[in-house]
Amino acid sequence: MAFKALGKIFSALASLTKMSSVPVLALFLCIATPAAAEPFRIVGFGDSLMAGYQLAPGESFPEKLEAALRARGHDVTVANAGVSGDTTSGGLSRLDWSVPEETDLVILGLGANDMLRGLSPESTKQNLETMIVRLRERGMAVLLVGMYAAPNLGPDYQEAFDAIYPRLAREHELPLVPFFLEGVAANRALLLEDGMHPNAEGVDVMVENALPAVERIIAEEKSGA
Repeated sequence: MAFKALGKIFSALASLTKMSSVPVLALFLCIATPAAAEPFRIVGFGDSLMAGYQLAPGESFPEKLEAALRARGHDVTVANAGVSGDTTSGGLSRLDWSVPEETDLVILGLGANDMLRGLSPESTKQNLETMIVRLRERGMAVLLVGMYAAPNLGPDYQEAFDAIYPRLAREHELPLVPFFLEGVAANRALLLEDGMHPNAEGVDVMVENALPAVERIIAEEKSGA
């Protein structure tokens, strides 16, 4: 039965290509051969913590995340769209041209520089929210990566800033990594000499913290959930 069906297909193709220079077999193979699956495309969108400040090639968060995901059997690419010193305002201004249209997931990790400059938590929230809405309008999943305020900024600022990320995750039903530097902050063995940025070992911890959420999103996006 299969050979009869193939014969009918070849006959039909032959009749359709009588006036064409394209060989029937070549046309059939083009139709019958499935296209190779595209990798799951991730963009790490953030500041120096994403960009890999003072780290060697291959040691940034996006690069190490891609390596970890591939080691676990995921066909992914993770692009680095981190800019050292960037605020949420700066991120918002470059969002549209920094994140390609074919992106499947954006890991959104901005706000640390807003906090260090003592910028209004409400303004930070508004900028992040606008980015979330824009990315979702473009059909992209978003993983929100949070930050905590430094205690020396005072309890009122700390309370207002720390509430930004859980609130956005709740209001927009987003997966959340509560603190990008969880297990790294204040651990001198995992930080550069400046005491603020992770070294390569610190990035490993950050990747381990983010992996469960990223893998869940990949599974959900591929299943169409």
